[in-house]
Amino acid sequence: MRRRIRSRIRSRNPLRTAAVAGGIALAAAAAMSAPATASPGSTGSSATADAAPSQRTVDVEYFTGPGGHPHHTEVPAAAPERLTRAARSLSAEEAAADGQVTSLIGNGTTADKLDVVFIGDGYTAGQQADFQADARSKWDQMSAVEPYASYKDLFNVWTVDAVSNQSGVSGDPSRDVVKDTALGSYFWCDNTERLLCVDTAKVESYAAKAPEADLVVVLSNSTKYGGAGYTLTSQVGYDGIATASSDHPDSDQIAVHETGHSLGKLADEYFYPEYGTYTGAEPGESNATKLTAAQLTAQQKKWYRWIGQTSPDGGTVGAYEGGRYYPKGINRPTENSIMRTLGREYSLPGREAMIAGFYSHASVLSSRTATATAVKRSAGIEVSVPKSASLKWYVDGTEVTAANGKASVTPADLGVPSDGASHTVTAKATDGTGAVKDPELRKRLSDSRTWKVTG
Repeated sequence: MRRRIRSRIRSRNPLRTAAVAGGIALAAAAAMSAPATASPGSTGSSATADAAPSQRTVDVEYFTGPGGHPHHTEVPAAAPERLTRAARSLSAEEAAADGQVTSLIGNGTTADKLDVVFIGDGYTAGQQADFQADARSKWDQMSAVEPYASYKDLFNVWTVDAVSNQSGVSGDPSRDVVKDTALGSYFWCDNTERLLCVDTAKVESYAAKAPEADLVVVLSNSTKYGGAGYTLTSQVGYDGIATASSDHPDSDQIAVHETGHSLGKLADEYFYPEYGTYTGAEPGESNATKLTAAQLTAQQKKWYRWIGQTSPDGGTVGAYEGGRYYPKGINRPTENSIMRTLGREYSLPGREAMIAGFYSHASVLSSRTATATAVKRSAGIEVSVPKSASLKWYVDGTEVTAANGKASVTPADLGVPSDGASHTVTAKATDGTGAVKDPELRKRLSDSRTWKVTG
């Protein structure tokens, strides 16, 4: 059964905003946990469930350029009407290809894995092979970043073909360019060139075609630098959409950063000078606090277990002033992680939070060999575990040490006797990664499966 703990995480009211650097905007709902000072330009919550799709809005934050001050605005959840008037209907052949689902990387069942869904926009029927290649390339870039790199086996990756009438994206190369595309991707969203928006309802309709969608990435067919990130809860079940131009070498960082919010439930770590001093309640996000390093240690709060250790994003873990948009009154774990600047690494506390997010959807032990029915003594049993996990096998509760670490076994090889009696084979896996220090999280890093074996 898929592990579903999202409702518990959401109750902490995570900050639903995504960060951006170098002119790339990341959009999200702006749900802060009771700030004492209202966010300049903030218009409150977004995308009310009872509003008509054309009326729903999503709060957006963006940078106009490197070093520029960020701004807040709201954009419609739907694409502008001028972009939704199809030049023509899809042909029968195109319609047959539209919505086709492909397993790009299959590491296990959807119940056992975190399922990433890529949807292409601005790809014609004849360009779907290009989309497949772009999706694989983008995932390779994303999964090269830690902790993704150490946990590739926890992910399935799917693609959903969205056939567009025209190739390309509206607003590329100039704002007057209009393309007839399946998802209505467009630059110059809210008059901001690098903000790449989509029609969220259309994205959901395509994401729903995949067997499972835990994370959705929209690749818009463009070389232009831009993208966006929406943190939202869909009816399909995924938390967040990241948009990125398909062929810009830095666009993968948008998705990496955005998943810090949607999977890791991390806050942004940059700040706006005009926000002043935060005086509200202790933030719910694991990477933001009102406490100093000494107070964190004394009270054993948040990232206290990591304080003083060298972090992969540079420097040591401590309590650095500024974060969650406030220059004062809020501290972050490190000087400059990816939650502050695109292109950086996750901090040590950030990596731990991401691993927690991975395991909220995936299991440390997965198997395509069903446990609901008995297996024969000669039948193969296959399992998969992350590289950081240990794997042990048991017959009727007794450990078979010679088989430990093997991903494929048969009951006979494990020593199950052919005596006509029923026996059990059990696999147990534990992820012993040093990237997790929280004992409560570590409890979720173990799992087991048991098969009944017939004589």
